[in-house]
Amino acid sequence: MHRMTRQGMLRSAVSAVRTATNMLTTPRSASLVAAGAVLLAVSFSPIASAQTVRIGMLATYSGTNAAFGTEMDRGMKLYMKLNADKLPPGVKVDVVVRDDGGPVPDKARAIAQELIVRDKVQILTGIVWSPNALAIAPLVTEAKVPMVIMNAAASVIPLRSPYIVRLSFTEWQHALPLGRWASRKYTRAYQLVSDFAAGHDSEEAFAKGFAEGGGQIIGKVRVPLANPDFIPFLQRVKDEKPDVLFAFVPSGPPAAQLMKAYAALGLERAGIRFIGSGNITADEELVNMGDAALGVVTAYHYSPGGDRPANKAFTTAFAREYGEAVVPTLMSLAAWDAMDAIYTAIREQQGRIDPDRTMAILSRYSNPNSPRGPVAIDPETRDVVHNEYIREVRRVGGKLMNVEIETIPNVRDGWKELNARK
Repeated sequence: MHRMTRQGMLRSAVSAVRTATNMLTTPRSASLVAAGAVLLAVSFSPIASAQTVRIGMLATYSGTNAAFGTEMDRGMKLYMKLNADKLPPGVKVDVVVRDDGGPVPDKARAIAQELIVRDKVQILTGIVWSPNALAIAPLVTEAKVPMVIMNAAASVIPLRSPYIVRLSFTEWQHALPLGRWASRKYTRAYQLVSDFAAGHDSEEAFAKGFAEGGGQIIGKVRVPLANPDFIPFLQRVKDEKPDVLFAFVPSGPPAAQLMKAYAALGLERAGIRFIGSGNITADEELVNMGDAALGVVTAYHYSPGGDRPANKAFTTAFAREYGEAVVPTLMSLAAWDAMDAIYTAIREQQGRIDPDRTMAILSRYSNPNSPRGPVAIDPETRDVVHNEYIREVRRVGGKLMNVEIETIPNVRDGWKELNARK
């Protein structure tokens, strides 16, 4: 069937108006026919301009943790490049990027307000830090702007707003099953965590899981989030002589510094094993840790070396785009998955974003073929459900890697489950 151009349809409509008007005797009748013909022309014309969905990306691009924003950007941009055909015809995505500078809640809140009010974003995403997420939560509630979290891990975050959904993880998802695993091997543990919301969650969750199996926490310490000196804290651990040290610090330079301090003080030689959240052996940092990381066991939801078809496709595409030396991180992975969820919401609404409809779609999102394995959102908590992997740092092909040695399937946020039973 021949497709008429927009100009052709408009010319035909105008002609119909003139013909009908000439046949009528009253101005009112002529006006009605003219209006109907114009509506007919508009209804049959293609989209006059692309429908644009504006997304606000708030992450850390400067300071000590500037790599986090870069890692998120890589996952987000790679997904958008490879999945442009998943958008409805005529729909475009415009990402407005802003730098929060790190865990500075007041600054993050001000930037989020600017994105919502001035830039008129329809969806907010990124969000590295839990304190920042908690500061932004009242804004997205008031403005009814869905926020899709790519990292911030404090369990309480989705409870602070009905417009928050999380595609990353919670520390309870890592630390609770790791505590249970560790209780089968060790009896006395010491805990060291960074002093902020995610660290507190990790501390509580590991202790809960370890106690379930009969383990005993003999000591714990919280270290400053910014520029900590780990040596005096680890000396205290060494003096207490636990069987195992459980640690949580943000990935990046702090994790490498912690690992080097562990080696320098000879904790392994003293018989104190080292385990923790996957942050402490982030794959991109293993090259900076050296042999001190060998044998360290962590629990995490993603490993670049994971033997899954979807992960192999992801890592291959990542290497092709950014080079063999660039490792996809959990933030790159979370950005990829978050964009898949966002694209699902855009697609189901044909690009016309309604906040409540968007949240309904995001709250039932699932993907059986994420690079991390099957992933879904729990509609009751709006938190992610995924596999957890017990991993050990080993040398593979001359490189240090986190090798998955055990899979714990379909893990939910343990903090919410625990509190639901109370």
